[in-house]
Amino acid sequence: MDDLRREDERFMAAAIRLSRWHLGATGSNPSVGCLIVKDGAIVGRGVTARAGRPHAETQALADAGEAARGATAYVTLEPCSHHGKTPPCAEALISYGVARVVVAATDPDPRVSGWGLRMLTEAGIDVVAGVLEAHAEAQLEAYMNRQRRKRPQVTLKLAVSADGMIGRQGEGQVAITGGEARAQSHILRAESDAILVGIGTVLADDPDLTCRLPGLEDRSPMRVVLDRQLEMPLSSKLVAGIRQGHALLIAGSPGADSARRRALEAAGAEVLDITGPDYQILLEMLAARGFSSLIVEGGRRAAMAFLAQGLVDRIILFSSDIIVGEDGIASPVTRNTLLEGFRLRADSVFGADRLHEYIKA
Repeated sequence: MDDLRREDERFMAAAIRLSRWHLGATGSNPSVGCLIVKDGAIVGRGVTARAGRPHAETQALADAGEAARGATAYVTLEPCSHHGKTPPCAEALISYGVARVVVAATDPDPRVSGWGLRMLTEAGIDVVAGVLEAHAEAQLEAYMNRQRRKRPQVTLKLAVSADGMIGRQGEGQVAITGGEARAQSHILRAESDAILVGIGTVLADDPDLTCRLPGLEDRSPMRVVLDRQLEMPLSSKLVAGIRQGHALLIAGSPGADSARRRALEAAGAEVLDITGPDYQILLEMLAARGFSSLIVEGGRRAAMAFLAQGLVDRIILFSSDIIVGEDGIASPVTRNTLLEGFRLRADSVFGADRLHEYIKA
């Protein structure tokens, strides 16, 4: 490997790390990292802003100022080339006079795909694409999934006891993992656009589904509940959370009780009409709102439905030494009963618990 390639990979790795800063907080736009490098030193840096704008490139260029002229820009995703609410980033890179642009992944958005690279090349800029592409794709996979499949990437998150259980009948929430693993679960929430549970979990556990890590409370995902008959209690933590600014979507049936619908809507919840048990429709509705990532976190029934319909793309499996014992609720997935088509991507330790991340091949 030559020296220039090594340098490109080193700075691109740094740009990919930077892009994680706002993961799950950039609305319909992906969280992209950009570094401006001149004479081997970083002179400008940017990451897609909260809510999605301004983009990483314009912030990095502004940070670099005049030093951007003749410099190299490292961008984790192909710079946009279309005029939307802001001018295209490819145009900004040209106007600042950068000499070289190194890109990790090309953008599957048809408004951008290939056009951003072409604009830069036609302006006389040296363009190198595909540097650490697999790493960038992994970081951007939720956005890529929404662009390619028109639905969010679905992550099934489970905490499983040593005897293969996720809870105990009639007892509501059972503590299976320790504090370190629970903190990691909240990081997952902070990095995701939405989180989904079934009404059975709401009635049994009364969760709030927010991110409760200090400093990340404002990174809570959109809460979504599968509740065909609109049984959601108005006294639940989910409804109470609306007053604290945490939006709530309820996927109900068009035939559900109209008085219940009016009461929930008056409390600030939004009720979506979902006909039939096909959750692909719900996912397409979420994608239309710009959601790229969804955690399915609560309830064996909801987990089984998403698995049965082939809608799970990733599984986060926390394994514990806790024994649940009698009246346990069996997990739909364990390390020994993994579904065909998934492969292990990561294996980590958090306190006394292990995390296994599986990705659909």
